Amino acid sequence: MSTNLLFDFSVNKENNTVNIKRAFNADIELVWEAWTNAEVLDQWWAPKPLQSKTKIMDCTVGGRRFYAMVNSEGQEHWGIQQFTLINPTTHLNWLSSFADKDENINTALPTSQWELNLIEQNETTIADITIRHQTFANIEMLLQMGFKDGFTMTLNELDTLLSALKK
Repeated sequence: MSTNLLFDFSVNKENNTVNIKRAFNADIELVWEAWTNAEVLDQWWAPKPLQSKTKIMDCTVGGRRFYAMVNSEGQEHWGIQQFTLINPTTHLNWLSSFADKDENINTALPTSQWELNLIEQNETTIADITIRHQTFANIEMLLQMGFKDGFTMTLNELDTLLSALKK
């Protein structure tokens, strides 16, 4: 893992957003592949010891990813990402919801709007992620559930994977 690369995690209370900027020592095409190819995504989209398991992946506008984060005892935590905007290699938007194994959205937990922008600079790619919520209370709930630490670990997994894929 390249610890000298950009990593910033900030919360904006006024507009109910979380912004994460993370640089990766990889070209933009490889980083894009890691976010949009289910086989690659499943290798990093869960903090250890959880593992990601994609059941459905249709990375098109109007399509969705239906997946679970699975713990070592086999317990599954399901989620749905509904893709709303795609500009290949640079921009991906989706709605992210918690769900059950039958794709029913869990309305007790917040749905958020994710915006991923990839920017290539020199020999690195910056992932600029904005996550919008209806209320600041929703952000606080997710932070209490461990989102910051979990997503930081997940992005570190992506960094490790990208290094391995480049070789």
